[in-house]
Amino acid sequence: MADWTDGHWVSKDGLRLHYRDYGPAEGRPSDGVKRPPILCIPGLTRNARDFAPVAERLADRWRLICVELRGRGESERAKDPMTYVPATYLEDLTALIEQAGLERFVLFGTSLGGILSMLITATQPGKVAGLLLNDIGPAIDPAGLVRIRGYVGKGSSYPTWLHAARGLAEVHQQAYPDYGLDDWIGMAKRLFRLTSAGRIVADYDAGIAEPFRVPGNEAPGDLWPLADAMKPIPALLVRGEISDILSAETAARMAAQLPQLERLDIPRVGHAPTLFEPDCVAAIDRLLARIEAAEAATA
Repeated sequence: MADWTDGHWVSKDGLRLHYRDYGPAEGRPSDGVKRPPILCIPGLTRNARDFAPVAERLADRWRLICVELRGRGESERAKDPMTYVPATYLEDLTALIEQAGLERFVLFGTSLGGILSMLITATQPGKVAGLLLNDIGPAIDPAGLVRIRGYVGKGSSYPTWLHAARGLAEVHQQAYPDYGLDDWIGMAKRLFRLTSAGRIVADYDAGIAEPFRVPGNEAPGDLWPLADAMKPIPALLVRGEISDILSAETAARMAAQLPQLERLDIPRVGHAPTLFEPDCVAAIDRLLARIEAAEAATA
């Protein structure tokens, strides 16, 4: 298992935000090749642990900065829950990029993290070396938003990890029809935490649901105009074959508009793939090889 260090940055409104910093021992990759860091941005209810399997696999060669958005994991909770919106998250991540001195980087974004990755690509021209969008695109299926609105912020707690796993299965079984108990327990340990009172709860501020439940706040409007910024960038679009967030039509339109985008559909998976499915592991390796080649060509 790869080690990480805890990193922090400060938002414009004074919140202390957290990330896990994975990377080669003493900053030197095993093969000596210098690579841009990978900024990993999780989904709405997720945290840095969601990227742990990806980071542990890549950390001998790549630096991975796995962020926790405000109100998630070890990042401080917002005093005003109406700041739990994409515009503020983008402002927070822009502050991280500036404070960490990231001049060139790769973006891995799941769901909400993918929306933010598209916004960063458009607002940080010339800085994004590559892009992975996990089950998200410029258009979002309304059916998926209705489903998410139905469970986010409900505040369930469980006495054991087994109970937490079963609770997850009740909500997400349709998205992962082939999961067994071990898979659900693994997901529970990525998404939940053990409190000092001995209860297991979701590792986010329930207040993130307040703006999300206001129609129009789920996503920042029409994102198709951002496609131009993504055209010259090596990219990978991962889609769950039975996703209710990213439709096959949207994925096809993205593939048609973005000449450097590889599309991968993960069979019998909904929203969102884990990124450590075997086909996805191979596709990520292809993306990173393309990024390395592009960076070498412009060095």
